[in-house]
Amino acid sequence: MTNLDLDVLRTFVTGMALGSFARAADRLGRSTSAVSAQLKKLEEQVGTPVVKKSGRGLALTPTGEIVLSYAKRLLELNDAAMAAVADTPLSGLLRVGFQEDFGEGLLTDVLGSFSRAHPAVILEARIARNAELESALNHSQLDLALLWQTPSAFVENEIGKIPLHWMGIPEQVETCLANGQPLPLVVFDAPCILRRHAIEALDCAGIPWRIAFTSSSLNGLWAAARAGLGVTPRTQVGKPADLPVIQTLPALPSLGICLPRASSEPNPIRDYLADIIEKQVGVFCRGS
Repeated sequence: MTNLDLDVLRTFVTGMALGSFARAADRLGRSTSAVSAQLKKLEEQVGTPVVKKSGRGLALTPTGEIVLSYAKRLLELNDAAMAAVADTPLSGLLRVGFQEDFGEGLLTDVLGSFSRAHPAVILEARIARNAELESALNHSQLDLALLWQTPSAFVENEIGKIPLHWMGIPEQVETCLANGQPLPLVVFDAPCILRRHAIEALDCAGIPWRIAFTSSSLNGLWAAARAGLGVTPRTQVGKPADLPVIQTLPALPSLGICLPRASSEPNPIRDYLADIIEKQVGVFCRGS
């Protein structure tokens, strides 16, 4: 019976989570040739390829899907066992920020369980918009932050992608399009990457628009869209169940999700929480 190498499995799982084995090499502190050798070793052990080219990225083969599922479970068991027998519990201060869309779910699911498992760690959490979190990272006011990826910032820290949709009252959209009226938009104040994608898509399609409602709060955007004040470009993370997704407007791109660290120096507490967040983000992305 062949014994799978946990180190190789960790590289495989990291590469698929990041969408690139080059990124995995950087994250794991290995050369790209070393990571390629590990992937080759894994394919030799299972006797068939586990990944294949898909456009400019990677996709799992049917065997790869099976191996990835078991690899995650094996690594979770390994990490849980090592944490259980560790002589020194995690302790210290960790400052983490979340883009508002992810705040409620991750604060409840991740930070709550992390705090209960590691009561000696003092967690300071901040929910804010991208620009504020980026500034806090750059000024070392946060150790870790979950952000929407912008074209110029944190490209190497992408951990997933999630589709962007139009949301609002379909009948309102149909009326505006039929009558040539400007489409009312419900958005954050600029700068906002979701706002920019929405305006670019409408401009490219020749659809007139107007800013009908702005808010500094995500809950304000949801409330305005549900009230029929306009349509809003958002992901389905945290979407109210009674707010429809609108299919008749121009397609919007997927948004990259990134998890940058303020420092490249080793930090066991930060890196442990980062691994948990990456797994939860993977759940969001698969379910969107």
